[in-house]
Amino acid sequence: MRIALITDAWSPQVNGVVRTLKRTVQELEGLGHEILLITPELFRTIPMPSYPEIPISIMPGRKVARMLDSFDPEAVHIATEGSIGWSARRYCLKRKRPYTSAYHTRFPEYVRLRAPIPLSWSYAIMRRFHDSAVQTMVATASLQAELEDKGFNNLVRWSRGVDTERFHMQSSDALVGIKPAFLYLGRVAVEKNIEAFLSLDLPGQKYVIGDGPAMADLQQCFPEVQFLGYLENGTLARTLSAADVMVFPSLTDTFGLVMLEAMACGVPVAALPAPGPVDVIINGVNGWVDENLRQACINALQVNRDSCRRFAEQNSWEACTQQFLSNLCPTPSISNSTAEQSSESKVAPAKS
Repeated sequence: MRIALITDAWSPQVNGVVRTLKRTVQELEGLGHEILLITPELFRTIPMPSYPEIPISIMPGRKVARMLDSFDPEAVHIATEGSIGWSARRYCLKRKRPYTSAYHTRFPEYVRLRAPIPLSWSYAIMRRFHDSAVQTMVATASLQAELEDKGFNNLVRWSRGVDTERFHMQSSDALVGIKPAFLYLGRVAVEKNIEAFLSLDLPGQKYVIGDGPAMADLQQCFPEVQFLGYLENGTLARTLSAADVMVFPSLTDTFGLVMLEAMACGVPVAALPAPGPVDVIINGVNGWVDENLRQACINALQVNRDSCRRFAEQNSWEACTQQFLSNLCPTPSISNSTAEQSSESKVAPAKS
């Protein structure tokens, strides 16, 4: 099948959305599918205000249309709601091509943390974007229920997996501080609620793996914490394996891929009861969820590491990719002559 995958989130960004999309493309190509990737690498970009690590593509509409016309995909999946995603949505609506979308990121909450914009306004924009999709993929049952309560339609499940060869249990002395070692892994940004973890009175040592716009402020406020920056390849898995508990304080993530990565390394996860953790963590089996994050951290210390690993092994990328494929909406290809009847040159540039 010829599948067009359109995303505003791609390298060099380091986050769960990018990792999910890259692994899905790898699995799809391994199954023999032909993939057209439309990403920010193909366009002029500017840094996102307040989050310069994320590029915003400038006026991508015409190039998006040309690429889709040339590829003539049998299925179109729009992964994000940025400027590229809106351009692809406009293209699909004008060509009467069905498309699927995915709700990866809580943009309304992210925006609200940075500007006094009512959540109701942002959610109205998100509903408009996704309601024209034939199906919108969400990672967990709790997120699906929450979005349905907010008026979203046509929601289907698309779970997440973990690379259990890359992330595996191993003896590691990568964290040499006082035990126990409590570790946060992910983007260092205000929406991740990292301060809720770093401000806890916990025994041992706290660590942060990752980087982002909140790094400097957190380093200044919590000088006793060891900030390790970005780690990749074997270094990340070795360091993660040395932790006693991975702490996931976010209230805004739609899943939290790092939780599965920690569990694959035999590390239990402590979290607040938010969508994502409540769908993934089973108290006493692979971590602990509690309204009291400190109590969750202390309880997680008693969780068996082998049990965490066994849980992670049940979540394969192969199964997730088959779920993704079953959610797609293939359609008969549209000839170039039909497409040319609606010139992209008449379409105004999309707004992010």
